[in-house]
Amino acid sequence: MMKTDILIIGSGCSGLYCALHLPQDKRITIITKSDLESSDSFLAQGGMCMLKDDFDYKSYFEDTMRAGHYKNDEKSVEIMIRSSQDIVQDLLHYGVDFQRESDGTLAFTREGAHSAQRILFHEDITGKEITSKLLAQVKERENISLMEYTTMLDLLCKDNSCYGAVIRHEDGTLENVLADYTVLATGGIGGLYRHSTNFRHLTGDAVAIAIRHGITLKDINYVQIHPTTLYSEKKEDRSFLISESVRGEGAKLYDIHMNRFVNELLPRDVVTDAIHQQMQKDHSDYVWEDLRPIPEEELKMHFPNIVEHCQAMGYDVTKECIPVVPAQHYFMGGIAVDHQSRTSMEHLYAVGETACNGVHGQNRLASNSLLESLVFAKRAAFEIRDTYRHQTVFCPEANNLAGYQDEERLSEEYRQLVLNEIAKREADDLSA
Repeated sequence: MMKTDILIIGSGCSGLYCALHLPQDKRITIITKSDLESSDSFLAQGGMCMLKDDFDYKSYFEDTMRAGHYKNDEKSVEIMIRSSQDIVQDLLHYGVDFQRESDGTLAFTREGAHSAQRILFHEDITGKEITSKLLAQVKERENISLMEYTTMLDLLCKDNSCYGAVIRHEDGTLENVLADYTVLATGGIGGLYRHSTNFRHLTGDAVAIAIRHGITLKDINYVQIHPTTLYSEKKEDRSFLISESVRGEGAKLYDIHMNRFVNELLPRDVVTDAIHQQMQKDHSDYVWEDLRPIPEEELKMHFPNIVEHCQAMGYDVTKECIPVVPAQHYFMGGIAVDHQSRTSMEHLYAVGETACNGVHGQNRLASNSLLESLVFAKRAAFEIRDTYRHQTVFCPEANNLAGYQDEERLSEEYRQLVLNEIAKREADDLSA
Protein backbone atom coordinates (compact mmCIF):
# COMPACT_ATOMS: atom_id res chain seq x y z
CA MET A 1 0.00 0.00 0.00
CA MET A 2 1.22 3.48 -0.89
CA LYS A 3 0.52 6.70 1.03
CA THR A 4 0.71 10.18 -0.39
CA ASP A 5 -0.80 13.52 0.57
CA ILE A 6 -2.34 14.39 -2.79
CA LEU A 7 -2.90 11.98 -5.68
CA ILE A 8 -3.32 13.46 -9.17
CA ILE A 9 -4.51 11.11 -11.87
CA GLY A 10 -3.39 12.40 -15.27
CA SER A 11 -0.33 14.24 -16.59
CA GLY A 12 -1.93 16.71 -19.00
CA CYS A 13 -1.77 20.46 -18.53
CA SER A 14 -4.49 20.56 -15.86
CA GLY A 15 -2.88 17.89 -13.67
CA LEU A 16 0.59 19.40 -13.99
CA TYR A 17 -0.57 22.97 -13.40
CA CYS A 18 -2.59 21.90 -10.37
CA ALA A 19 0.49 20.19 -8.90
CA LEU A 20 2.61 23.31 -9.40
CA HIS A 21 0.19 25.38 -7.31
CA LEU A 22 -0.18 22.96 -4.42
CA PRO A 23 1.88 23.50 -1.23
CA GLN A 24 5.46 22.30 -1.64
CA ASP A 25 5.42 20.73 1.81
CA LYS A 26 2.86 18.16 0.59
CA ARG A 27 3.82 14.88 -1.06
CA ILE A 28 2.19 14.83 -4.47
CA THR A 29 1.96 11.75 -6.68
CA ILE A 30 0.99 12.05 -10.35
CA ILE A 31 0.11 8.88 -12.22
CA THR A 32 -0.55 8.63 -15.94
CA LYS A 33 -1.99 5.81 -18.03
CA SER A 34 0.65 6.04 -20.77
CA ASP A 35 3.92 7.99 -21.01
CA LEU A 36 4.08 11.56 -19.73
CA GLU A 37 3.80 13.12 -23.18
CA SER A 38 0.77 11.11 -24.37
CA SER A 39 -1.92 13.50 -23.20
CA ASP A 40 -4.24 15.46 -25.45
CA SER A 41 -2.79 18.65 -23.98
CA PHE A 42 0.30 17.97 -26.10
CA LEU A 43 -1.88 17.75 -29.22
CA ALA A 44 -3.61 21.15 -28.98
CA GLN A 45 -2.68 23.04 -32.12
CA GLY A 46 -4.50 26.32 -32.47
CA GLY A 47 -3.73 28.25 -29.31
CA MET A 48 -5.08 29.62 -26.04
CA CYS A 49 -7.46 32.54 -25.57
CA MET A 50 -6.65 35.58 -23.49
CA LEU A 51 -8.68 38.65 -22.63
CA LYS A 52 -6.62 41.39 -24.26
CA ASP A 53 -8.33 44.28 -22.45
CA ASP A 54 -11.61 45.20 -20.79
CA PHE A 55 -12.99 46.42 -24.10
CA ASP A 56 -12.96 42.84 -25.39
CA TYR A 57 -14.68 41.27 -22.36
CA LYS A 58 -18.28 41.62 -23.53
CA SER A 59 -17.41 40.30 -26.99
CA TYR A 60 -15.37 37.36 -25.65
CA PHE A 61 -18.14 36.46 -23.19
CA GLU A 62 -20.78 36.58 -25.92
CA ASP A 63 -18.66 34.51 -28.33
CA THR A 64 -18.27 31.79 -25.67
CA MET A 65 -21.97 31.81 -24.79
CA ARG A 66 -23.12 31.81 -28.40
CA ALA A 67 -20.83 28.91 -29.31
CA GLY A 68 -22.20 27.01 -26.30
CA HIS A 69 -25.79 27.68 -27.39
CA TYR A 70 -26.28 29.71 -24.20
CA LYS A 71 -26.25 26.57 -22.08
CA ASN A 72 -23.00 27.65 -20.40
CA ASP A 73 -22.61 28.41 -16.71
CA GLU A 74 -22.24 32.18 -16.87
CA LYS A 75 -20.20 32.43 -13.68
CA SER A 76 -17.74 29.83 -14.96
CA VAL A 77 -17.35 31.78 -18.20
CA GLU A 78 -16.72 34.99 -16.26
CA ILE A 79 -14.13 33.30 -14.02
CA MET A 80 -12.32 31.82 -17.02
CA ILE A 81 -12.13 35.06 -18.98
CA ARG A 82 -11.20 37.26 -16.01
CA SER A 83 -8.47 34.79 -14.96
CA SER A 84 -6.85 34.53 -18.39
CA GLN A 85 -4.23 37.26 -17.99
CA ASP A 86 -3.08 35.78 -14.68
CA ILE A 87 -2.68 32.38 -16.34
CA VAL A 88 -0.67 33.85 -19.20
CA GLN A 89 1.69 35.57 -16.75
CA ASP A 90 2.26 32.21 -15.03
CA LEU A 91 3.01 30.53 -18.35
CA LEU A 92 5.44 33.25 -19.41
CA HIS A 93 7.17 32.83 -16.05
CA TYR A 94 7.50 29.09 -16.77
CA GLY A 95 9.16 29.90 -20.09
CA VAL A 96 6.29 29.36 -22.54
CA ASP A 97 7.27 30.94 -25.85
CA PHE A 98 4.17 32.52 -27.36
CA GLN A 99 4.48 34.14 -30.79
CA ARG A 100 5.36 37.81 -30.66
CA GLU A 101 5.08 40.76 -33.02
CA SER A 102 8.16 42.52 -34.35
CA ASP A 103 7.93 45.05 -31.50
CA GLY A 104 8.03 42.24 -28.90
CA THR A 105 4.37 42.34 -27.89
CA LEU A 106 2.31 39.15 -27.83
CA ALA A 107 0.82 38.18 -31.18
CA PHE A 108 -2.81 37.13 -31.47
CA THR A 109 -4.70 35.15 -34.09
CA ARG A 110 -8.39 34.46 -34.67
CA GLU A 111 -10.35 31.22 -35.03
CA GLY A 112 -13.86 30.20 -36.01
CA ALA A 113 -16.74 31.76 -34.01
CA HIS A 114 -14.43 34.42 -32.51
CA SER A 115 -15.31 38.03 -33.28
CA ALA A 116 -11.77 39.28 -32.61
CA GLN A 117 -8.13 38.22 -32.55
CA ARG A 118 -7.54 37.05 -28.97
CA ILE A 119 -5.70 33.73 -29.32
CA LEU A 120 -2.08 33.29 -28.27
CA PHE A 121 -0.12 30.62 -30.09
CA HIS A 122 3.22 28.95 -30.66
CA GLU A 123 3.34 27.87 -34.30
CA ASP A 124 0.69 25.12 -34.54
CA ILE A 125 1.87 23.21 -31.47
CA THR A 126 0.70 25.50 -28.69
CA GLY A 127 -0.42 22.62 -26.47
CA LYS A 128 2.98 20.97 -26.70
CA GLU A 129 4.76 24.23 -25.92
CA ILE A 130 2.65 24.88 -22.81
CA THR A 131 2.48 21.33 -21.48
CA SER A 132 6.15 20.53 -22.01
CA LYS A 133 7.15 23.64 -20.06
CA LEU A 134 4.77 22.71 -17.23
CA LEU A 135 6.17 19.17 -17.19
CA ALA A 136 9.72 20.51 -16.98
CA GLN A 137 8.73 22.61 -13.96
CA VAL A 138 7.06 19.62 -12.28
CA LYS A 139 10.17 17.47 -12.74
CA GLU A 140 12.17 20.03 -10.77
CA ARG A 141 9.92 19.78 -7.70
CA GLU A 142 11.29 17.34 -5.12
CA ASN A 143 7.87 16.88 -3.52
CA ILE A 144 6.25 15.62 -6.75
CA SER A 145 6.59 12.01 -7.93
CA LEU A 146 5.67 10.96 -11.48
CA MET A 147 4.56 7.42 -12.37
CA GLU A 148 4.13 6.44 -16.02
CA TYR A 149 2.09 3.52 -17.43
CA THR A 150 0.04 3.45 -14.25
CA THR A 151 -3.73 3.09 -14.54
CA MET A 152 -6.45 4.11 -12.10
CA LEU A 153 -8.85 1.18 -11.74
CA ASP A 154 -11.16 2.57 -9.06
CA LEU A 155 -11.51 5.09 -6.27
CA LEU A 156 -11.23 4.16 -2.61
CA CYS A 157 -14.21 5.75 -0.92
CA LYS A 158 -16.54 5.45 2.05
CA ASP A 159 -19.48 7.55 3.23
CA ASN A 160 -19.12 9.84 0.18
CA SER A 161 -15.49 10.66 0.93
CA CYS A 162 -12.54 9.71 -1.27
CA TYR A 163 -9.44 8.16 0.32
CA GLY A 164 -7.35 7.53 -2.81
CA ALA A 165 -7.41 5.01 -5.63
CA VAL A 166 -6.70 1.47 -6.77
CA ILE A 167 -3.96 1.49 -9.41
CA ARG A 168 -2.30 -0.97 -11.79
CA HIS A 169 1.45 -0.59 -12.33
CA GLU A 170 3.25 -1.14 -15.63
CA ASP A 171 4.24 -4.68 -14.58
CA GLY A 172 0.59 -5.56 -13.89
CA THR A 173 0.75 -5.47 -10.11
CA LEU A 174 -2.14 -3.86 -8.25
CA GLU A 175 -1.81 -1.44 -5.37
CA ASN A 176 -3.95 0.83 -3.20
CA VAL A 177 -2.87 4.45 -2.88
CA LEU A 178 -4.19 6.30 0.17
CA ALA A 179 -4.36 10.08 -0.13
CA ASP A 180 -5.87 12.99 1.75
CA TYR A 181 -7.04 14.46 -1.56
CA THR A 182 -7.48 12.99 -5.03
CA VAL A 183 -7.63 15.03 -8.23
CA LEU A 184 -9.04 13.48 -11.40
CA ALA A 185 -7.31 14.89 -14.49
CA THR A 186 -7.82 11.92 -16.80
CA GLY A 187 -8.75 13.71 -20.01
CA GLY A 188 -11.46 12.93 -22.52
CA ILE A 189 -13.34 9.99 -24.01
CA GLY A 190 -12.00 9.83 -27.57
CA GLY A 191 -10.79 6.26 -27.23
CA LEU A 192 -14.44 5.17 -27.22
CA TYR A 193 -14.95 6.41 -30.80
CA ARG A 194 -13.88 5.10 -34.19
CA HIS A 195 -12.85 8.59 -35.42
CA SER A 196 -11.22 10.81 -32.82
CA THR A 197 -8.35 13.26 -32.52
CA ASN A 198 -7.71 11.95 -28.99
CA PHE A 199 -5.14 9.40 -27.90
CA ARG A 200 -6.67 5.93 -27.98
CA HIS A 201 -6.03 5.25 -24.27
CA LEU A 202 -8.30 8.12 -23.19
CA THR A 203 -11.47 6.13 -22.58
CA GLY A 204 -13.36 8.08 -19.93
CA ASP A 205 -12.25 5.90 -17.01
CA ALA A 206 -12.93 8.60 -14.42
CA VAL A 207 -16.44 9.12 -15.74
CA ALA A 208 -17.15 5.38 -15.58
CA ILE A 209 -15.86 5.18 -12.03
CA ALA A 210 -17.97 8.23 -11.11
CA ILE A 211 -21.05 6.43 -12.44
CA ARG A 212 -20.22 3.37 -10.31
CA HIS A 213 -19.96 5.46 -7.15
CA GLY A 214 -22.88 7.79 -7.76
CA ILE A 215 -20.72 10.88 -8.20
CA THR A 216 -22.72 13.61 -9.93
CA LEU A 217 -22.23 14.04 -13.68
CA LYS A 218 -23.13 17.01 -15.87
CA ASP A 219 -23.90 17.40 -19.58
CA ILE A 220 -22.55 13.91 -20.26
CA ASN A 221 -23.97 13.90 -23.78
CA TYR A 222 -22.24 17.11 -24.86
CA VAL A 223 -19.58 15.65 -27.13
CA GLN A 224 -17.88 17.93 -29.65
CA ILE A 225 -17.04 16.78 -33.14
CA HIS A 226 -14.22 18.72 -34.79
CA PRO A 227 -15.17 19.54 -38.37
CA THR A 228 -11.78 19.15 -39.99
CA THR A 229 -9.41 16.23 -39.54
CA LEU A 230 -7.24 14.76 -42.28
CA TYR A 231 -9.10 11.88 -43.92
CA SER A 232 -7.43 8.47 -43.77
CA GLU A 233 -8.66 5.12 -45.00
CA LYS A 234 -6.77 3.35 -42.19
CA LYS A 235 -9.10 2.64 -39.27
CA GLU A 236 -6.27 2.40 -36.76
CA ASP A 237 -5.04 5.96 -37.42
CA ARG A 238 -5.72 8.63 -34.82
CA SER A 239 -7.47 11.45 -36.64
CA PHE A 240 -4.99 14.24 -37.34
CA LEU A 241 -6.55 17.61 -36.56
CA ILE A 242 -6.43 20.43 -39.07
CA SER A 243 -6.63 23.37 -36.68
CA GLU A 244 -9.45 25.88 -36.54
CA SER A 245 -6.77 28.51 -36.97
CA VAL A 246 -6.20 27.70 -40.64
CA ARG A 247 -9.81 28.67 -41.34
CA GLY A 248 -9.36 31.72 -39.14
CA GLU A 249 -6.45 32.70 -41.37
CA GLY A 250 -8.41 32.16 -44.59
CA ALA A 251 -8.62 28.44 -45.51
CA LYS A 252 -11.77 27.46 -47.42
CA LEU A 253 -13.99 24.36 -47.52
CA TYR A 254 -15.24 22.88 -50.80
CA ASP A 255 -17.48 20.02 -51.85
CA ILE A 256 -16.33 17.36 -54.32
CA HIS A 257 -17.15 19.79 -57.16
CA MET A 258 -14.90 22.44 -55.59
CA ASN A 259 -17.78 24.71 -54.57
CA ARG A 260 -17.87 26.47 -51.19
CA PHE A 261 -20.85 25.33 -49.11
CA VAL A 262 -20.42 26.91 -45.66
CA ASN A 263 -19.09 29.96 -43.84
CA GLU A 264 -15.85 28.53 -42.46
CA LEU A 265 -15.86 30.81 -39.39
CA LEU A 266 -19.12 29.54 -37.92
CA PRO A 267 -19.01 27.53 -34.64
CA ARG A 268 -17.60 24.02 -34.86
CA ASP A 269 -20.89 22.17 -34.50
CA VAL A 270 -22.49 24.24 -37.27
CA VAL A 271 -19.58 23.64 -39.64
CA THR A 272 -19.57 19.94 -38.70
CA ASP A 273 -23.29 19.61 -39.52
CA ALA A 274 -22.75 21.37 -42.84
CA ILE A 275 -19.90 18.99 -43.74
CA HIS A 276 -21.92 15.90 -42.82
CA GLN A 277 -24.84 17.12 -44.92
CA GLN A 278 -22.55 17.85 -47.87
CA MET A 279 -20.86 14.44 -47.61
CA GLN A 280 -24.27 12.78 -47.62
CA LYS A 281 -25.39 14.86 -50.57
CA ASP A 282 -22.20 14.09 -52.53
CA HIS A 283 -22.02 10.43 -51.40
CA SER A 284 -18.46 11.17 -50.32
CA ASP A 285 -16.31 10.19 -47.33
CA TYR A 286 -14.78 13.68 -47.05
CA VAL A 287 -14.83 17.27 -48.27
CA TRP A 288 -11.90 19.38 -49.44
CA GLU A 289 -10.06 22.01 -47.42
CA ASP A 290 -7.98 24.58 -49.27
CA LEU A 291 -5.10 26.15 -47.34
CA ARG A 292 -3.75 27.96 -50.41
CA PRO A 293 -5.54 31.26 -49.61
CA ILE A 294 -3.04 31.61 -46.76
CA PRO A 295 0.25 33.09 -48.03
CA GLU A 296 2.83 30.32 -48.33
CA GLU A 297 5.36 31.98 -46.03
CA GLU A 298 2.72 32.48 -43.33
CA LEU A 299 1.42 28.94 -43.81
CA LYS A 300 4.85 27.42 -43.24
CA MET A 301 5.66 29.71 -40.31
CA HIS A 302 2.32 29.50 -38.45
CA PHE A 303 1.38 25.90 -39.29
CA PRO A 304 4.63 23.96 -39.80
CA ASN A 305 3.37 20.80 -38.09
CA ILE A 306 0.26 20.65 -40.27
CA VAL A 307 2.27 21.30 -43.42
CA GLU A 308 4.79 18.63 -42.46
CA HIS A 309 2.21 15.99 -41.53
CA CYS A 310 0.20 16.54 -44.71
CA GLN A 311 3.44 16.28 -46.72
CA ALA A 312 4.18 12.95 -45.03
CA MET A 313 0.70 11.77 -46.00
CA GLY A 314 1.27 12.74 -49.63
CA TYR A 315 -0.32 16.21 -49.79
CA ASP A 316 1.43 19.49 -50.60
CA VAL A 317 -0.89 22.06 -49.00
CA THR A 318 0.78 24.89 -50.92
CA LYS A 319 -0.33 23.34 -54.22
CA GLU A 320 -3.45 21.25 -53.55
CA CYS A 321 -6.49 20.78 -51.35
CA ILE A 322 -6.58 18.12 -48.67
CA PRO A 323 -9.46 15.74 -47.81
CA VAL A 324 -10.98 16.39 -44.38
CA VAL A 325 -13.68 14.69 -42.32
CA PRO A 326 -15.28 15.44 -38.91
CA ALA A 327 -14.08 13.41 -35.90
CA GLN A 328 -14.77 13.31 -32.17
CA HIS A 329 -12.59 15.95 -30.60
CA TYR A 330 -13.68 17.22 -27.19
CA PHE A 331 -15.88 16.29 -24.25
CA MET A 332 -17.76 19.30 -22.84
CA GLY A 333 -19.59 17.20 -20.25
CA GLY A 334 -18.11 15.09 -17.50
CA ILE A 335 -17.91 14.92 -13.72
CA ALA A 336 -19.87 17.84 -12.28
CA VAL A 337 -17.71 20.31 -10.35
CA ASP A 338 -18.26 23.69 -8.71
CA HIS A 339 -16.21 26.81 -9.36
CA GLN A 340 -13.39 25.44 -7.19
CA SER A 341 -13.40 22.11 -9.09
CA ARG A 342 -14.93 20.16 -6.20
CA THR A 343 -16.97 17.09 -7.13
CA SER A 344 -20.01 15.84 -5.21
CA MET A 345 -17.68 13.54 -3.23
CA GLU A 346 -15.61 14.94 -0.35
CA HIS A 347 -11.82 15.16 -0.86
CA LEU A 348 -12.28 14.51 -4.60
CA TYR A 349 -11.64 17.13 -7.28
CA ALA A 350 -11.80 16.97 -11.07
CA VAL A 351 -10.05 19.26 -13.58
CA GLY A 352 -9.50 19.46 -17.30
CA GLU A 353 -11.57 17.62 -19.87
CA THR A 354 -12.91 15.00 -17.48
CA ALA A 355 -14.58 17.74 -15.40
CA CYS A 356 -17.63 19.83 -16.24
CA ASN A 357 -18.05 23.24 -14.66
CA GLY A 358 -20.40 24.32 -17.45
CA VAL A 359 -18.02 26.83 -19.01
CA HIS A 360 -18.34 25.40 -22.53
CA GLY A 361 -22.08 24.81 -22.64
CA GLN A 362 -23.20 22.54 -25.46
CA ASN A 363 -20.28 23.37 -27.77
CA ARG A 364 -16.78 24.58 -26.90
CA LEU A 365 -15.49 27.78 -28.44
CA ALA A 366 -12.16 27.22 -30.17
CA SER A 367 -9.04 27.63 -27.99
CA ASN A 368 -10.94 27.84 -24.70
CA SER A 369 -9.88 24.32 -23.68
CA LEU A 370 -6.32 25.01 -22.54
CA LEU A 371 -7.39 28.18 -20.75
CA GLU A 372 -10.34 26.55 -18.96
CA SER A 373 -8.22 23.59 -17.88
CA LEU A 374 -5.54 25.83 -16.39
CA VAL A 375 -7.90 28.31 -14.72
CA PHE A 376 -9.88 25.69 -12.83
CA ALA A 377 -6.85 23.52 -12.07
CA LYS A 378 -5.29 26.47 -10.27
CA ARG A 379 -8.55 27.11 -8.40
CA ALA A 380 -8.62 23.46 -7.32
CA ALA A 381 -5.06 23.70 -6.01
CA PHE A 382 -5.80 26.85 -4.03
CA GLU A 383 -9.00 25.35 -2.61
CA ILE A 384 -7.12 22.24 -1.45
CA ARG A 385 -4.36 24.42 0.00
CA ASP A 386 -6.77 26.68 1.87
CA THR A 387 -9.00 23.92 3.29
CA TYR A 388 -6.45 21.13 3.75
CA ARG A 389 -7.59 18.49 6.21
CA HIS A 390 -5.82 15.20 6.89
CA GLN A 391 -7.99 12.11 6.64
CA THR A 392 -7.64 9.76 9.57
CA VAL A 393 -10.43 7.29 8.80
CA PHE A 394 -9.02 4.12 7.27
CA CYS A 395 -10.92 2.90 4.25
CA PRO A 396 -11.83 -0.78 4.82
CA GLU A 397 -12.06 -1.46 1.09
CA ALA A 398 -8.38 -0.60 0.74
CA ASN A 399 -7.23 -4.21 1.08
CA ASN A 400 -9.61 -5.76 -1.45
CA LEU A 401 -7.92 -6.07 -4.87
CA ALA A 402 -9.52 -9.30 -6.06
CA GLY A 403 -12.13 -7.59 -8.24
CA TYR A 404 -9.56 -5.77 -10.36
CA GLN A 405 -7.53 -8.67 -11.76
CA ASP A 406 -9.39 -9.03 -15.08
CA GLU A 407 -8.16 -5.97 -16.99
CA GLU A 408 -10.04 -6.69 -20.22
CA ARG A 409 -13.36 -7.26 -18.47
CA LEU A 410 -13.01 -4.11 -16.39
CA SER A 411 -12.10 -1.97 -19.41
CA GLU A 412 -15.13 -3.19 -21.35
CA GLU A 413 -17.39 -2.64 -18.34
CA TYR A 414 -16.20 0.96 -18.01
CA ARG A 415 -16.56 1.55 -21.76
CA GLN A 416 -20.16 0.38 -21.74
CA LEU A 417 -20.99 2.41 -18.63
CA VAL A 418 -19.92 5.65 -20.33
CA LEU A 419 -21.47 4.94 -23.73
CA ASN A 420 -24.75 3.80 -22.18
CA GLU A 421 -24.93 6.89 -19.98
CA ILE A 422 -24.28 9.19 -22.95
CA ALA A 423 -27.00 7.43 -24.94
CA LYS A 424 -29.42 7.67 -22.01
CA ARG A 425 -28.83 11.41 -21.59
CA GLU A 426 -29.26 11.97 -25.33
CA ALA A 427 -32.58 10.10 -25.25
CA ASP A 428 -33.71 12.12 -22.21
CA ASP A 429 -32.89 15.38 -23.99
CA LEU A 430 -34.80 14.32 -27.11
CA SER A 431 -37.86 13.31 -25.10
CA ALA A 432 -37.72 16.60 -23.20
